[in-house]
Amino acid sequence: MPSEGMAGLAKGLAIIEAFGPGRAQMSVTDAANLTGMWPATARRCLLTLVDLGYLAFDGKFYRPTPRMVRLGTAYLDTAPLPVLAQPHATAARDEIGESVSVAVLDGTDALFVVRVEVQRLVTAAVRLGTRLPAWASASGRVLLADLPEQQVRDLLADAELAATTPNTLVDLEDVLARIAQTREDGYGYTDEELELGIRTVSVPVRDAAGRTRAAMSTAVLAARVTETETHERILPLLHAHADRLGKQL
Repeated sequence: MPSEGMAGLAKGLAIIEAFGPGRAQMSVTDAANLTGMWPATARRCLLTLVDLGYLAFDGKFYRPTPRMVRLGTAYLDTAPLPVLAQPHATAARDEIGESVSVAVLDGTDALFVVRVEVQRLVTAAVRLGTRLPAWASASGRVLLADLPEQQVRDLLADAELAATTPNTLVDLEDVLARIAQTREDGYGYTDEELELGIRTVSVPVRDAAGRTRAAMSTAVLAARVTETETHERILPLLHAHADRLGKQL
């Protein structure tokens, strides 16, 4: 912590970041274990967040309130990438006929900062702000493919490679090989690897310097859209819209 930093603020933010998919509520013990704080310190942070309106407390568990959304929308509403990407994702959605997302790399996660839906009874479980493991998702592999191979290996060395379907790659060398293939192909692809019945394709959004700033993707129902259609019709359209976005960055 820099000498002018605020340790209390850092601890409060650590508590906030501990919430996420699969962790919609926390006890004091949960918060302490997840952040490495003493229970008394974690409790003070939680109670402060309750006082500020960011958390609600039912006597046992703490849960985020709608006010927590402000912390994310401050970025989404002002950062150049989400603002610029929204119309391109919308245009891609309309042309492809499938929901389209834009994600950035955040640690070992692909964080979805833009999401444009189509109206269907069944859609993939991705929403604005969703995090997916970068090593297992099409968008994450696109983002990791822009990094040097050794940096990717170091980044994933301590990652928990846990399977969510029988098709999930969980061996580090297999994952690294798939990322290398993504680097060579220029796009990422998963076939029921994170969620059964869902096929995903993703392409890089490269700026004028050739850096991958984001990944644009779409997910389809494997029973409705064939692998051939995914590659021959959807992939070129995604590339076209991602390239248009990249020219603005």
